Amino acid sequence: MNQIVTLRDNHSKLFGYIFWLFGFLGAHRFFYGRKKSGTLYFLTFGLLGVGWLIDLFLIPGMDDQTDITYRSGPIDYNIAWAMLTFLGVLGIHHFYMGKILWGIFYLLTGGLFGFGILYDFWTLNEQISERNTLMNLATS
Repeated sequence: MNQIVTLRDNHSKLFGYIFWLFGFLGAHRFFYGRKKSGTLYFLTFGLLGVGWLIDLFLIPGMDDQTDITYRSGPIDYNIAWAMLTFLGVLGIHHFYMGKILWGIFYLLTGGLFGFGILYDFWTLNEQISERNTLMNLATS
C-alpha cells in the first residue's frame, strides 16, 4: 500500500531570500543548514559575490532539501532564525524555544561574547528539530 507523505514547508523561501540579502555573510546558507558553505561565504564575502549571485537561483532547491531534513513542529524555524540573525546577542531565540536559562546567559553576556551566536548559526536547525521532536512526542 502506498502512503502519501505531506511535507510541511518549515523553512520559508521568502525568509531564505531575505537572508540571501545578507548572503555575502552566509546567512541564507546557515538558514538552509549548509554549515560549511555558510562559513566559507562568511569568510569570503559570498565567494567574492559570485556564489552569492548564483545562490539566487539555488534557493528553491536548498529550501526543498531543508524541508525534508528537519522536523516540523510548534517552534517555527523562520521566526527563530529571524530572532537569531537580528537579535542574537539578546538571546531572544533561546527564550522563544523555551530555553530560558540560555536566553538569560545570552542576554547577560552579549550572546556569550559572540561565540554563542556563531555556534547557534551552526546548530539552530538541529536545536529546533530536536525541540520539535520532543514537543511532538509529548503531545502524542
